[in-house]
Amino acid sequence: MKKFAVLFTTKNRKDALIFTLQKIGDLIDRPDVECIVCDDASTDGTSEYLALHYPTIQLLRNETTQGLIFSRNRLMAATQAEYAISLDDDLHCITQNPLEKIEHYFRAHPECSVLSFRIFWSIHEPESTETQQKPHRVKSFAGGAHVWRVADWNTIPPYPEWFFFYGEEDFASYHLFKINKQVHYFPEVLVNHRVDLLARKKNADYHIRLRRSLRSGWYLYFLFYPKRIIPNRLAYTIWIQLSKRIKKGDWKALIAIFQALCDVLRNFGKLMKNSNRFLNEEYRTYFKLPETQLYWKPTDEHHEK
Repeated sequence: MKKFAVLFTTKNRKDALIFTLQKIGDLIDRPDVECIVCDDASTDGTSEYLALHYPTIQLLRNETTQGLIFSRNRLMAATQAEYAISLDDDLHCITQNPLEKIEHYFRAHPECSVLSFRIFWSIHEPESTETQQKPHRVKSFAGGAHVWRVADWNTIPPYPEWFFFYGEEDFASYHLFKINKQVHYFPEVLVNHRVDLLARKKNADYHIRLRRSLRSGWYLYFLFYPKRIIPNRLAYTIWIQLSKRIKKGDWKALIAIFQALCDVLRNFGKLMKNSNRFLNEEYRTYFKLPETQLYWKPTDEHHEK
């Protein structure tokens, strides 16, 4: 049994994954670490390349596309490690010796189930990596840059695979809160997510991402929020989205909003069947927690000081 697992889900991004594996080679080559990759039906030769060049990596493959969340569940089910680190295929660690930092923090904080890493979003690594930020409890975590205490993962339901993409982090965080477990932001581990955020908004899949993001948020309303809260929250988010998109003349986004609402209606029975609602006091307490930390840049430090 390994102490750490490093988990990747990937689909048709062989070059990005290879770059990541090269950057974290010192981690995945350690004797106390297992690396598992779930290839979600790639057609770019990802599985064949890994089998040939990385024979020590445990390779899982979906013969047909099952989605990110299905793949993450499959990875978590495959590991027997004590701590499971989940990374996006286009993201790598910058911090040296992160595993020791992770283990020490978990042992010092038994109430903590998930650590969410400090993420720098850019094609290139930051010039400065220092931070004044300290670990602290937060609402949720970054899906592609976090680590689970696996024993705690096994105490809650697996990620909802019918969400397909987005929303699984909050789903898990809500369930953890209900059993008095916590999520902490852990800036001691810095990672580089090699994504140009401005360019991403121009990608052809932007509206698909918008649809999936909206519907996952609405799914979570019906699964966890007190019933009296849902109508106002739903109406407010729809109004915000419509007003923001109409001002920009983004008519394709309006279609995505409508499709997301249809997704909610289509899955309404499933939402009611699987609901695990906050009590009113739980709801108020949870939403007083500090916000999830998803973005970091060196200039943030000046604002903190």
